Amino acid sequence: MPALTVHPQVLSLLAGLVEDRAGLHYGLDDRALLAEKVVPRALDRGFGSLLDYYYFLRYDPAGDAELDRLVEALCVHESYFFREVQPLRVAVEEVLAPAIRAGRRPRVWCAAAAQGEEPLTLAMLLDERGWLGQVELEATDVSLRALERARAGVFGQRALRALPAGVLGRWLEPQGQGAVARRELVEAVRWRRLNLMDAAAVRAMGPVELLLCRNVIIYFADETVRRLVRSLGEALAPGGALVVGASESLLRFGSALACEERGGVFLYRAAR
Repeated sequence: MPALTVHPQVLSLLAGLVEDRAGLHYGLDDRALLAEKVVPRALDRGFGSLLDYYYFLRYDPAGDAELDRLVEALCVHESYFFREVQPLRVAVEEVLAPAIRAGRRPRVWCAAAAQGEEPLTLAMLLDERGWLGQVELEATDVSLRALERARAGVFGQRALRALPAGVLGRWLEPQGQGAVARRELVEAVRWRRLNLMDAAAVRAMGPVELLLCRNVIIYFADETVRRLVRSLGEALAPGGALVVGASESLLRFGSALACEERGGVFLYRAAR
């Protein structure tokens, strides 16, 4: 397979296209990682230069669909069941339980849900309390391929690496080296594609009482995070809570959401 010359200026143009489409930020130190993904795709599509590939993505009518496929190739879908589970437990007790006990059916949105490990973990926590049918669960991702895998409910060994005792056989059935999620869990979640860079689509997801957007903003530039947090905040119901990753913080972004600490977990609350 012939090699393509990687010109920094063209790679910068491609990085801009990807960031505009999906928010993924590739700084100067990350451009080699971008090239590792972009060059094989350009060659597979028969382009003799990255500049030709850029012009195709930018101006050809068929380029829009190819840009989506490139974004899919760049997305990190690494996750596993019960990852950073304490924030989920706290969110169930502090956000969802009061609504359920008050006779309401709260809505939860798991954004950037990848192949479904997070929303299905939440479904297990709810089912454990007998609340699965009393909560409306939504899960979105920019990747159609990841959503197809989530709907199938089939997971490999790496997704099982942090399972607590009692999960296998109750909510997950062993299959080969992996497992299959119970169909009632998978079907309790509404799966659909959504690009977090589409502010109107994000706002239209609301109102939700609980919004999980974890381990996402680490891939975005600061200004992108500010825009995203504004639109996520507009999707929250009054008093609703946003949960980000354990290594992520919104405090330096000047969010209008109020930060609360509950059980060692930070929740970002909309005004009541």
